[in-house]
Amino acid sequence: MPLDEIALEELGLAPRWVRKGVAAVAPQEAIAAAASVAVAVEAEVEVEVAAPPVVAREASAPAPLIEGAAPPKARAEDAFAPEDAPFVQPERVAPAKPAPAASEEPPAFTEDDFAWFDSVSEAVLPHDVEPARAPRNDVATLDWEPLAERVASCTLCRLCEKRTNTVFGVGDREAEWMVIGEAPGENEDRQGEPFVGQAGKLLDNMLRSLALARGENVYIANVIKCRPPGNRNPEPDEVARCEPYLQRQVALVKPKIIVAMGRFAAQSLLKTSNSIASLRGRVHEYEGVPVIVTYHPAYLLRSLQDKSKAWTDLCLARDTWRAAGGGQ
Repeated sequence: MPLDEIALEELGLAPRWVRKGVAAVAPQEAIAAAASVAVAVEAEVEVEVAAPPVVAREASAPAPLIEGAAPPKARAEDAFAPEDAPFVQPERVAPAKPAPAASEEPPAFTEDDFAWFDSVSEAVLPHDVEPARAPRNDVATLDWEPLAERVASCTLCRLCEKRTNTVFGVGDREAEWMVIGEAPGENEDRQGEPFVGQAGKLLDNMLRSLALARGENVYIANVIKCRPPGNRNPEPDEVARCEPYLQRQVALVKPKIIVAMGRFAAQSLLKTSNSIASLRGRVHEYEGVPVIVTYHPAYLLRSLQDKSKAWTDLCLARDTWRAAGGGQ
């Protein structure tokens, strides 16, 4: 290989490849430098090769460094920067916190996180809006007419679904005697009055034996104000919903004696399950008023032998009434 090509090869200026049959042409400066180097090599003389000229570049602002990130790669042109160039400390930027992954659990809260609740004022309703009020049980404050209207429109139990009329009560509202039966039957439901029909006639005769008459010094009512279907016994919840009406009637009449006619009436008033035979012959009490228990007139129509027992019960009621100051 010619000497000048060897020199170019050493300097890295020789072409990597040339088209076959075409001679490589080196620049004139490179050929001259190669010749001088070749001569110096033969003469073993050191030759200083001039460094390529440094092209002045405008200083660009260094890119900010991110904490924890790898330093930027060195550029080739930075290696030829003047040694006396001032060193500029690059700014360090705190890395942004990565967003929590969707699968991560939310952070646990402490009591301090909810401290702002103490300073939040309660919502104020507009002046024209009032909070809903719980229904008020005012039966105990009603007078006769409002009480009768309340009973007539009552829908507190399912007995209201098949009634024809409510049976409120009849008689003297300032009477000293009060007769309380069980529940309306078919005739009572049709007429809206307690103790009608054959049982009512027998009751009128029993009252007459005591020098009483319907509507004169006696008030007649029932425990239940609506007829149970098929004349069945009322259910406990039906009695409980209807009892406030009877309690109010007793409070308005202020009787001196109450005669409970029939097993169901006696058990409902006295809150007991004892038989009528065990309840007869004694003085009981309901809402502070003496109570005498006897048979229902409808039962006496089927059991004539017990009429004498019923008369004994009425005599006990008359004596109790007199002991309570009745008839004065």
